[in-house]
Amino acid sequence: MTREPSLAAMPPFHFLHLTDPHLPPPGGTLRGLDPALGLAAAIADIARRHGPESAAPAGFAVVTGDLVREGEPAGYARLREMLAGLPCPAHLLLGNHDNRAAFRAAFPEAPLDPGGFVQQALDSPAGRCLMLDTHAPGRPEGRLCAARLDWLAARLAEDAGPVLLFLHHPPLPVGMPGMDRAALQDTAAFWDVLAPHRARIRHLFHGHLHRPIAGSWRGIPVSSLRGTAFEVALDAASDAIEVTAQEPPCYSLVRALGQDLVVHTRALPDAT
Repeated sequence: MTREPSLAAMPPFHFLHLTDPHLPPPGGTLRGLDPALGLAAAIADIARRHGPESAAPAGFAVVTGDLVREGEPAGYARLREMLAGLPCPAHLLLGNHDNRAAFRAAFPEAPLDPGGFVQQALDSPAGRCLMLDTHAPGRPEGRLCAARLDWLAARLAEDAGPVLLFLHHPPLPVGMPGMDRAALQDTAAFWDVLAPHRARIRHLFHGHLHRPIAGSWRGIPVSSLRGTAFEVALDAASDAIEVTAQEPPCYSLVRALGQDLVVHTRALPDAT
């Protein structure tokens, strides 16, 4: 009788979550800040800590949207150059500040679904990673139209194993009025697609909020982080969105072993 290996004998699988670099073209700033400093610090730290020969090598990185400042082609060219410093492949999602055409011109190898949306299914030791395109041109909130949801339903139907979800816009309100108005708008339809598969969805990773977030949405574990550009202040009483540079940029290291998943956040206080 063959015994399956114990968890103690299995190596964990690691990947990275980064979000919201908001990278301007060379020489540019955003709200008086230079977002490139935080992204550069994250990439350098990842290269030191999570390369192939490290104790926690990263299989890939996922960047959950708002890649550049305002969809500028020069910002995407700069992003491509900076991401070359990562020791692993990077998979990029779109956010509300992105431009789908400019992104595709700079990253022609990025996978697309049949409708031209920046969506892909990536199989990994942690589960099937489904990366969604919630970009709605000219709008701050996120959308998942029928075509994008049909793609998601088809990918979920292809496999019965564990699933990880990645998108820019959060599907749940977090108690920050200004940000909640700009969250994902198609949550009921999104849930209708996910509900039959709820038991095998391990985690949902998102960006957009610029806040360290952990919780659950309809029983699905959810997490986010402030990202590499700036933090949005926590304010439950105001519709205003206050940006602060007081907290350091960060990224997350995700560790998967068996049925367990741990999300570590790495802050970079010396980034600026």
